[in-house]
Amino acid sequence: MAKRFGMQLAALLIFLTASSAAIAQKQVPDTVTTGIYITSIHDINFKEKEYNVNLWLWLKYKNKKFDFLHNLEVPQAKSVTTSFSTIDSSENKVYMLMKLQCVMKDTWAIDNFPFDRQKLRFSIENSQFDSKSLVFKADTLGKHFDPRFTLRGWAIDSLDISTGTKIYETAFGDPAFTKPHTEYSNFKVRLQIDRNAMGLFWKMFLGMYVAFLISYMCFYIHTDSIDSRFGLSVGALFAVIGNKYIIDSALPESTSFTLVDTLHGLTLLFILTVIICTSYSLRLIKHNKIDKAKQFDFVSAQILLGTYLVTNAYFIYEASRF
Repeated sequence: MAKRFGMQLAALLIFLTASSAAIAQKQVPDTVTTGIYITSIHDINFKEKEYNVNLWLWLKYKNKKFDFLHNLEVPQAKSVTTSFSTIDSSENKVYMLMKLQCVMKDTWAIDNFPFDRQKLRFSIENSQFDSKSLVFKADTLGKHFDPRFTLRGWAIDSLDISTGTKIYETAFGDPAFTKPHTEYSNFKVRLQIDRNAMGLFWKMFLGMYVAFLISYMCFYIHTDSIDSRFGLSVGALFAVIGNKYIIDSALPESTSFTLVDTLHGLTLLFILTVIICTSYSLRLIKHNKIDKAKQFDFVSAQILLGTYLVTNAYFIYEASRF
Protein backbone atom coordinates (compact mmCIF):
# COMPACT_ATOMS: atom_id res chain seq x y z
CA MET A 1 0.00 0.00 0.00
CA ALA A 2 2.79 2.37 0.92
CA LYS A 3 4.62 1.48 -2.28
CA ARG A 4 1.54 2.26 -4.39
CA PHE A 5 1.08 5.60 -2.60
CA GLY A 6 4.70 6.46 -3.24
CA MET A 7 4.34 5.71 -6.95
CA GLN A 8 1.20 7.88 -7.22
CA LEU A 9 2.94 10.73 -5.41
CA ALA A 10 5.94 10.50 -7.74
CA ALA A 11 3.65 10.55 -10.80
CA LEU A 12 1.85 13.61 -9.44
CA LEU A 13 5.14 15.43 -8.88
CA ILE A 14 6.26 14.62 -12.42
CA PHE A 15 2.95 15.91 -13.82
CA LEU A 16 3.15 19.15 -11.80
CA THR A 17 6.76 19.69 -12.85
CA ALA A 18 5.92 19.18 -16.54
CA SER A 19 2.92 21.52 -16.31
CA SER A 20 5.00 24.20 -14.62
CA ALA A 21 7.65 23.89 -17.30
CA ALA A 22 5.04 24.15 -20.06
CA ILE A 23 3.53 27.25 -18.47
CA ALA A 24 6.96 28.80 -18.09
CA GLN A 25 7.77 28.08 -21.73
CA LYS A 26 4.49 29.55 -22.98
CA GLN A 27 5.13 33.25 -23.45
CA VAL A 28 2.20 35.58 -22.85
CA PRO A 29 2.44 38.54 -25.27
CA ASP A 30 2.24 42.09 -23.96
CA THR A 31 -0.66 44.26 -25.11
CA VAL A 32 -0.15 47.59 -26.86
CA THR A 33 -3.27 49.76 -26.83
CA THR A 34 -3.17 51.81 -30.03
CA GLY A 35 -5.23 54.72 -31.31
CA ILE A 36 -5.20 57.02 -34.33
CA TYR A 37 -6.53 60.42 -35.34
CA ILE A 38 -6.24 61.48 -38.98
CA THR A 39 -5.85 65.21 -39.53
CA SER A 40 -5.38 65.37 -43.30
CA ILE A 41 -5.47 63.29 -46.49
CA HIS A 42 -4.22 65.04 -49.60
CA ASP A 43 -2.32 64.71 -52.89
CA ILE A 44 -4.23 61.65 -54.08
CA ASN A 45 -2.28 60.61 -57.17
CA PHE A 46 -4.07 58.07 -59.35
CA LYS A 47 -1.27 57.69 -61.85
CA GLU A 48 1.40 56.95 -59.23
CA LYS A 49 -1.02 55.00 -56.98
CA GLU A 50 -0.23 56.97 -53.85
CA TYR A 51 -1.60 59.55 -51.40
CA ASN A 52 -0.37 61.56 -48.41
CA VAL A 53 -1.80 61.25 -44.91
CA ASN A 54 -1.05 63.21 -41.72
CA LEU A 55 -2.08 61.61 -38.44
CA TRP A 56 -1.56 61.34 -34.72
CA LEU A 57 -0.66 57.88 -33.40
CA TRP A 58 -0.51 56.91 -29.74
CA LEU A 59 0.56 53.68 -28.06
CA LYS A 60 0.19 52.59 -24.43
CA TYR A 61 2.08 49.57 -23.04
CA LYS A 62 4.16 48.28 -20.12
CA ASN A 63 7.18 46.61 -21.74
CA LYS A 64 9.81 49.32 -22.10
CA LYS A 65 11.72 47.21 -24.64
CA PHE A 66 9.12 48.13 -27.27
CA ASP A 67 10.99 50.92 -29.01
CA PHE A 68 8.31 52.11 -31.42
CA LEU A 69 10.19 55.31 -32.12
CA HIS A 70 12.83 53.33 -34.04
CA ASN A 71 11.01 50.05 -34.78
CA LEU A 72 7.65 51.29 -36.04
CA GLU A 73 6.85 49.57 -39.34
CA VAL A 74 4.28 50.96 -41.80
CA PRO A 75 4.20 48.21 -44.47
CA GLN A 76 2.37 50.13 -47.22
CA ALA A 77 4.25 53.40 -46.81
CA LYS A 78 6.58 54.81 -49.43
CA SER A 79 8.03 57.14 -46.80
CA VAL A 80 7.31 57.94 -43.14
CA THR A 81 8.32 61.15 -41.39
CA THR A 82 7.92 61.61 -37.64
CA SER A 83 7.43 65.33 -37.16
CA PHE A 84 6.74 65.11 -33.41
CA SER A 85 7.05 62.49 -30.66
CA THR A 86 6.80 62.40 -26.89
CA ILE A 87 7.18 59.58 -24.36
CA ASP A 88 5.83 59.38 -20.79
CA SER A 89 7.23 56.36 -18.91
CA SER A 90 5.94 57.18 -15.43
CA GLU A 91 3.84 54.80 -13.28
CA ASN A 92 5.50 51.67 -14.71
CA LYS A 93 3.92 52.09 -18.13
CA VAL A 94 4.78 53.85 -21.35
CA TYR A 95 2.62 56.35 -23.21
CA MET A 96 3.97 57.38 -26.63
CA LEU A 97 2.43 60.02 -28.88
CA MET A 98 3.69 60.62 -32.42
CA LYS A 99 2.65 62.77 -35.36
CA LEU A 100 3.35 61.04 -38.66
CA GLN A 101 3.44 62.27 -42.24
CA CYS A 102 3.22 59.29 -44.59
CA VAL A 103 3.28 58.85 -48.34
CA MET A 104 1.20 55.72 -48.83
CA LYS A 105 1.15 53.33 -51.78
CA ASP A 106 -2.17 51.70 -52.56
CA THR A 107 -4.19 50.18 -55.38
CA TRP A 108 -7.14 51.97 -56.92
CA ALA A 109 -10.47 50.53 -58.03
CA ILE A 110 -11.08 52.38 -61.31
CA ASP A 111 -13.70 50.14 -62.93
CA ASN A 112 -16.43 52.74 -62.26
CA PHE A 113 -14.25 55.86 -62.55
CA PRO A 114 -15.23 58.67 -62.05
CA PHE A 115 -18.09 57.22 -59.97
CA ASP A 116 -15.58 55.32 -57.87
CA ARG A 117 -15.23 54.52 -54.19
CA GLN A 118 -11.77 54.00 -52.79
CA LYS A 119 -10.59 52.19 -49.67
CA LEU A 120 -7.47 53.71 -48.18
CA ARG A 121 -5.53 51.34 -45.94
CA PHE A 122 -3.05 52.12 -43.18
CA SER A 123 -1.41 49.59 -40.86
CA ILE A 124 1.48 49.44 -38.39
CA GLU A 125 3.66 46.67 -36.96
CA ASN A 126 6.66 46.43 -34.69
CA SER A 127 9.65 45.21 -36.70
CA GLN A 128 11.48 43.94 -33.59
CA PHE A 129 8.85 41.81 -31.81
CA ASP A 130 6.52 39.24 -33.36
CA SER A 131 3.02 38.23 -32.21
CA LYS A 132 4.45 35.94 -29.50
CA SER A 133 5.78 39.00 -27.68
CA LEU A 134 3.45 41.81 -28.75
CA VAL A 135 -0.22 42.14 -29.68
CA PHE A 136 -2.12 45.30 -30.56
CA LYS A 137 -5.43 46.37 -29.06
CA ALA A 138 -7.47 49.12 -30.72
CA ASP A 139 -8.34 52.24 -28.75
CA THR A 140 -11.91 52.89 -30.00
CA LEU A 141 -12.73 55.84 -27.76
CA GLY A 142 -13.69 59.05 -29.58
CA LYS A 143 -13.43 59.95 -33.26
CA HIS A 144 -10.61 58.79 -35.50
CA PHE A 145 -10.49 61.65 -38.01
CA ASP A 146 -10.98 65.39 -38.01
CA PRO A 147 -14.49 66.04 -39.42
CA ARG A 148 -13.42 69.58 -40.39
CA PHE A 149 -10.70 68.58 -42.82
CA THR A 150 -11.90 68.70 -46.43
CA LEU A 151 -10.82 66.17 -48.99
CA ARG A 152 -11.53 68.11 -52.17
CA GLY A 153 -13.74 66.18 -54.54
CA TRP A 154 -14.32 63.36 -52.05
CA ALA A 155 -16.62 62.55 -49.13
CA ILE A 156 -15.63 60.33 -46.19
CA ASP A 157 -18.01 57.39 -45.98
CA SER A 158 -16.60 55.38 -43.07
CA LEU A 159 -13.48 54.67 -41.03
CA ASP A 160 -12.86 51.32 -39.34
CA ILE A 161 -10.01 50.34 -37.03
CA SER A 162 -9.10 46.76 -36.11
CA THR A 163 -6.23 44.50 -35.13
CA GLY A 164 -5.00 41.26 -36.60
CA THR A 165 -2.00 39.13 -37.46
CA LYS A 166 0.20 39.51 -40.53
CA ILE A 167 1.73 36.24 -41.71
CA TYR A 168 5.11 36.17 -43.44
CA GLU A 169 6.09 32.88 -45.06
CA THR A 170 9.77 33.38 -44.21
CA ALA A 171 12.01 33.15 -41.17
CA PHE A 172 14.01 36.22 -42.26
CA GLY A 173 17.17 34.09 -42.09
CA ASP A 174 16.81 33.30 -38.36
CA PRO A 175 18.22 29.77 -37.73
CA ALA A 176 16.09 29.44 -34.57
CA PHE A 177 12.97 28.90 -36.70
CA THR A 178 12.39 25.35 -37.95
CA LYS A 179 10.10 26.46 -40.80
CA PRO A 180 9.74 29.67 -42.84
CA HIS A 181 6.74 31.10 -40.99
CA THR A 182 6.58 34.27 -38.91
CA GLU A 183 3.59 36.16 -37.50
CA TYR A 184 3.45 39.81 -36.50
CA SER A 185 0.56 41.55 -34.81
CA ASN A 186 -0.72 44.62 -36.65
CA PHE A 187 -3.04 47.56 -36.14
CA LYS A 188 -5.18 48.34 -39.20
CA VAL A 189 -7.18 51.35 -40.39
CA ARG A 190 -9.52 51.27 -43.38
CA LEU A 191 -10.99 54.55 -44.65
CA GLN A 192 -13.61 54.51 -47.40
CA ILE A 193 -14.07 57.67 -49.48
CA ASP A 194 -16.65 58.42 -52.19
CA ARG A 195 -15.97 60.73 -55.10
CA ASN A 196 -18.24 63.69 -55.85
CA ALA A 197 -18.32 62.69 -59.49
CA MET A 198 -20.79 64.69 -61.59
CA GLY A 199 -18.64 67.77 -62.08
CA LEU A 200 -15.59 65.67 -62.98
CA PHE A 201 -17.69 63.45 -65.24
CA TRP A 202 -18.86 66.33 -67.45
CA LYS A 203 -15.41 67.88 -67.44
CA MET A 204 -13.90 64.66 -68.80
CA PHE A 205 -16.65 63.44 -71.14
CA LEU A 206 -18.13 66.66 -72.53
CA GLY A 207 -15.70 66.64 -75.47
CA MET A 208 -16.67 63.06 -76.31
CA TYR A 209 -20.39 63.87 -76.35
CA VAL A 210 -19.86 66.99 -78.45
CA ALA A 211 -17.89 64.89 -80.95
CA PHE A 212 -20.76 62.41 -81.17
CA LEU A 213 -23.32 65.19 -81.69
CA ILE A 214 -21.19 66.64 -84.49
CA SER A 215 -21.19 63.23 -86.14
CA TYR A 216 -24.92 62.88 -85.50
CA MET A 217 -25.64 66.20 -87.24
CA CYS A 218 -24.47 64.56 -90.48
CA PHE A 219 -27.96 63.11 -90.82
CA TYR A 220 -29.34 66.65 -91.23
CA ILE A 221 -26.85 67.76 -93.89
CA HIS A 222 -28.28 67.72 -97.40
CA THR A 223 -27.61 64.56 -99.36
CA ASP A 224 -25.70 66.57 -101.99
CA SER A 225 -22.93 67.25 -99.43
CA ILE A 226 -21.80 63.68 -98.90
CA ASP A 227 -18.13 64.72 -98.65
CA SER A 228 -18.93 67.06 -95.75
CA ARG A 229 -20.82 64.31 -93.96
CA PHE A 230 -17.90 61.90 -94.21
CA GLY A 231 -15.45 64.60 -93.14
CA LEU A 232 -17.41 65.47 -89.98
CA SER A 233 -17.82 61.82 -88.98
CA VAL A 234 -14.15 60.97 -89.41
CA GLY A 235 -13.12 64.12 -87.52
CA ALA A 236 -15.47 63.18 -84.67
CA LEU A 237 -13.97 59.68 -84.61
CA PHE A 238 -10.45 61.02 -84.04
CA ALA A 239 -11.73 63.53 -81.46
CA VAL A 240 -13.18 60.71 -79.34
CA ILE A 241 -9.95 58.70 -79.60
CA GLY A 242 -7.95 61.76 -78.51
CA ASN A 243 -10.30 62.35 -75.57
CA LYS A 244 -9.82 58.76 -74.41
CA TYR A 245 -6.02 59.02 -74.53
CA ILE A 246 -6.15 62.19 -72.43
CA ILE A 247 -8.27 60.50 -69.73
CA ASP A 248 -6.17 57.31 -69.78
CA SER A 249 -3.01 59.36 -69.20
CA ALA A 250 -4.33 60.36 -65.76
CA LEU A 251 -5.30 56.82 -64.71
CA PRO A 252 -3.20 53.79 -63.70
CA GLU A 253 -2.96 50.79 -65.99
CA SER A 254 -5.91 48.43 -65.75
CA THR A 255 -6.55 45.01 -67.30
CA SER A 256 -10.33 45.26 -66.77
CA PHE A 257 -12.82 47.05 -69.01
CA THR A 258 -13.67 50.25 -67.15
CA LEU A 259 -16.53 52.73 -67.51
CA VAL A 260 -14.17 55.04 -69.40
CA ASP A 261 -13.48 52.27 -71.90
CA THR A 262 -17.18 51.40 -72.18
CA LEU A 263 -18.40 54.93 -72.91
CA HIS A 264 -15.64 55.70 -75.39
CA GLY A 265 -16.03 52.33 -77.10
CA LEU A 266 -19.78 52.85 -77.33
CA THR A 267 -19.32 56.31 -78.83
CA LEU A 268 -16.80 55.05 -81.39
CA LEU A 269 -19.21 52.27 -82.37
CA PHE A 270 -22.08 54.72 -82.89
CA ILE A 271 -19.91 57.10 -84.92
CA LEU A 272 -18.88 54.14 -87.06
CA THR A 273 -22.58 53.36 -87.50
CA VAL A 274 -23.15 56.94 -88.66
CA ILE A 275 -20.42 56.48 -91.28
CA ILE A 276 -21.99 53.20 -92.42
CA CYS A 277 -25.41 54.88 -92.69
CA THR A 278 -23.87 57.72 -94.71
CA SER A 279 -22.32 55.18 -97.08
CA TYR A 280 -25.69 53.53 -97.58
CA SER A 281 -27.31 56.93 -98.25
CA LEU A 282 -24.62 57.60 -100.87
CA ARG A 283 -25.48 54.31 -102.54
CA LEU A 284 -29.16 55.20 -102.64
CA ILE A 285 -28.37 58.60 -104.15
CA LYS A 286 -26.25 57.02 -106.88
CA HIS A 287 -29.28 54.91 -107.77
CA ASN A 288 -31.40 58.11 -107.93
CA LYS A 289 -33.40 57.16 -104.82
CA ILE A 290 -33.10 60.57 -103.19
CA ASP A 291 -36.42 60.46 -101.31
CA LYS A 292 -35.63 57.03 -99.93
CA ALA A 293 -32.20 58.27 -98.85
CA LYS A 294 -33.78 61.21 -96.97
CA GLN A 295 -36.25 58.89 -95.26
CA PHE A 296 -33.45 56.49 -94.31
CA ASP A 297 -31.41 59.35 -92.81
CA PHE A 298 -34.37 60.54 -90.73
CA VAL A 299 -35.23 57.11 -89.32
CA SER A 300 -31.59 56.23 -88.68
CA ALA A 301 -31.04 59.53 -86.83
CA GLN A 302 -33.91 58.89 -84.41
CA ILE A 303 -32.97 55.26 -83.74
CA LEU A 304 -29.26 55.99 -83.21
CA LEU A 305 -29.83 58.97 -80.91
CA GLY A 306 -32.40 57.14 -78.78
CA THR A 307 -30.26 54.01 -78.49
CA TYR A 308 -27.13 56.02 -77.69
CA LEU A 309 -28.85 57.98 -74.91
CA VAL A 310 -30.42 54.88 -73.34
CA THR A 311 -27.22 52.83 -73.36
CA ASN A 312 -25.17 55.70 -71.90
CA ALA A 313 -27.73 56.29 -69.17
CA TYR A 314 -27.74 52.59 -68.31
CA PHE A 315 -23.95 52.25 -67.96
CA ILE A 316 -23.64 55.50 -65.99
CA TYR A 317 -26.44 54.46 -63.63
CA GLU A 318 -24.88 51.04 -63.05
CA ALA A 319 -21.52 52.61 -62.25
CA SER A 320 -22.91 55.30 -59.93
CA ARG A 321 -25.03 53.02 -57.76
CA PHE A 322 -22.16 50.86 -56.48
